[in-house]
Amino acid sequence: MRALVTGGAGFLGSHLCEYLLAKGMKVVCMDNLLTGDISNIAHIHHENFLFINHDVTNYIYLDGELDFILHFASPASPIDYLELPIQTLKVGSLGTHKALGLAKEKNAVFLLASTSEVYGDPLIHPQKEDYWGNVNPIGPRGVYDEAKRFAEAITMAYHRFHGVETRIVRIFNTFGPRMRLHDGRVVPTMLRQAIMGEPLTIFGDGSQTRSFCYVSDLVEGIYRLLTSNHSDPVNIGNPREMSILQFAEKIKAITGTSSEIVFEPLPVDDPKVRQPDISKAKTLLGWEPVVPMEEGLKKTFEWMAQRIKHLSQSAS
Repeated sequence: MRALVTGGAGFLGSHLCEYLLAKGMKVVCMDNLLTGDISNIAHIHHENFLFINHDVTNYIYLDGELDFILHFASPASPIDYLELPIQTLKVGSLGTHKALGLAKEKNAVFLLASTSEVYGDPLIHPQKEDYWGNVNPIGPRGVYDEAKRFAEAITMAYHRFHGVETRIVRIFNTFGPRMRLHDGRVVPTMLRQAIMGEPLTIFGDGSQTRSFCYVSDLVEGIYRLLTSNHSDPVNIGNPREMSILQFAEKIKAITGTSSEIVFEPLPVDDPKVRQPDISKAKTLLGWEPVVPMEEGLKKTFEWMAQRIKHLSQSAS
């Protein structure tokens, strides 16, 4: 079996590449390294692994047969939305179109990496797959939210009109090794601040909630969805919900930092709550997360501490 992973040098994409190789697949990793990092895949020395530097918003061509396409190419953090708004919209629209065209040509199963952000600032809690969302299309986060909503729409159009076998995973907050240190998301930001002895930044009063899933659990869920026959969206995430303030206290306990907590204004359209209803994943895929958040945070903390040490040594 042969799979293409777009965005394969990113945080999630690189873990997926490793997982699929371990399953005995040939893996083509495609990334233009806009937000991906070659260091995420530099350790993969495998005869069945191929890296191609390519922007998927341009025409995609691959020789040979292809069984699966996992479309993970996209900037994916609030900092990215502000710095790369056009690229975020283009990869969700043009990039998804190009990847779907390849899936149609190769008769490959196409899996779209969608996101809990399609629910926006939700009025329904927890979020189920049949909820249509509460999204501001013209706000700063809209470039990501609407790109993913469009990506879901065109994916279903290719499924219904062209008969392409499609899967849609709605990913909730995920963390683990290889997250970018300065990507603006809460886990790498607070861990980096704790390691550097800086104040832990909380936006708003910290009452907003998130649900954090460790990367190995997410990848397992994605694989089960990929190899299922279910074409409608499926939430994959950890339903254990906590406030950002509670999470900051958890970071302090795990890292042993003496950093104080400081409060900054809440960003525009920042969701107040986020918690997946994973009933569908349990029923259809027999999947639920198994890695305790504390264990995942310790692994991520250890990786990040080593990463920061390596970067500081390289700089000196």
